[in-house]
Amino acid sequence: MTIACTAFVGSHLLLSHPLRMGLIKAMGLGRFMGLYSLVALVTFGWIIWAWIQLPAHNPGWVPGDAVWAVATGLMLLASILLAGSFNRNPALPSPDAATAVHRNPVGVFAITRHPMMWSIALWAIVHLLVWPTPENHILATAMLVLALVGSAGQDRKKAALMGDAWRGWCQRTAFFPFAGQLTGRIGWAATWPGMGALIGGTILWLAATWAHVPLGGRVAAGIWRWWGG
Repeated sequence: MTIACTAFVGSHLLLSHPLRMGLIKAMGLGRFMGLYSLVALVTFGWIIWAWIQLPAHNPGWVPGDAVWAVATGLMLLASILLAGSFNRNPALPSPDAATAVHRNPVGVFAITRHPMMWSIALWAIVHLLVWPTPENHILATAMLVLALVGSAGQDRKKAALMGDAWRGWCQRTAFFPFAGQLTGRIGWAATWPGMGALIGGTILWLAATWAHVPLGGRVAAGIWRWWGG
């Protein structure tokens, strides 16, 4: 499990950052993206296979309702961040990125400039809290490293590609969620995610937490822990 997670995270970070430009020049963008996708699928499949092979372990501690309540709230935030991250995200490879990077941050981007990566990080933190088994700690730690190191690498990569436009975006936004609000740089009103992200994130949160038990989870998650789980 450790080797599979290391391969997934390591290959993702290497192909996303230090090896990316050299391979694109050598292979072309299309072939590089094919290689990138293939490596991601193979290594992620390896994680799934390794997980299935492992014997079930009892959790090292039993989280109480207070921990589950915090975890449930964090997962709702993570789901909203993920849903909102697809709308005019200057970090994504899209024609809209060149104009989106110049706007004032609103919605999930007023919370953090890396909403997609922080949704993964929050998922990892929650799973470290509520399901303390060795295999889950390995997987969640790997995802946390991927999200945080990947976000920092993305800042460096985008600064090299977009120059002052990305550096200006970094100055108007925050790396850590709500750091802009806590330091007074960004108003709290700007963090309203919009109805699309709110509804989409809530649906994702409800569906994903409900699916824990049908997909083989040993405990109900989210609100289903207390209501119909």
